[in-house]
Amino acid sequence: MSKNKFYVVWKGRNPGVYGRWEDCKKEIEGFAGALYKGFPDKASAEAAFAKGFAGFEKKTTPLVDLTQVKEKPVSSAVAVDAACSGNPGKMEYQGLFVDFGTQPASTVLLFKSPVFENGTNNIGEFLAIVHALAWMKQKRVQYPIYSDSVNAQKWVREKKCKTKLQPNAKNEYLFELIVRAEKWLNENAIEVPILKWKTEIWGEIPADFGRK
Repeated sequence: MSKNKFYVVWKGRNPGVYGRWEDCKKEIEGFAGALYKGFPDKASAEAAFAKGFAGFEKKTTPLVDLTQVKEKPVSSAVAVDAACSGNPGKMEYQGLFVDFGTQPASTVLLFKSPVFENGTNNIGEFLAIVHALAWMKQKRVQYPIYSDSVNAQKWVREKKCKTKLQPNAKNEYLFELIVRAEKWLNENAIEVPILKWKTEIWGEIPADFGRK
């Protein structure tokens, strides 16, 4: 049982201080980029809420209970995922740093795309992996990348986004990003492993948008 008795939600459906985990969970579950933290008493929770999220750089999210499985993800990694409403439809993607050494796993949002018109989930997954690779190259850090998309991983290996979607006025900018991503892959070596997230063992990937 958690020792926390009060929970602060800085970013969620209804930010505030909650006295029950069940109430806090309703405000953050499935909410992309939720920011929250547990506190042992009401006074410290209210003070933290008034102060804002500054100083609490990491958030925890109970997506994976590693104590219940034998096979575990690597200790620190970048997880990416995409979401698309319709096919094609409005698409977005994001990447999170995940520290599986904490329980529950601790996550930090690294990047989040804008919402693109007339995209597909596979395109988003592809761009998310390339974005993660480019981000690590720029920051001079190296972590394995987890993705739950077999197609996107294959496209990255082949350095080609093999979507069947056709360019049009709505997705013109999206296709510009695809060209830039392919160019980046052809000009840069992939220096980190790109691993398949095992949803059947670990549950949804930490970067999941929670829209299933």
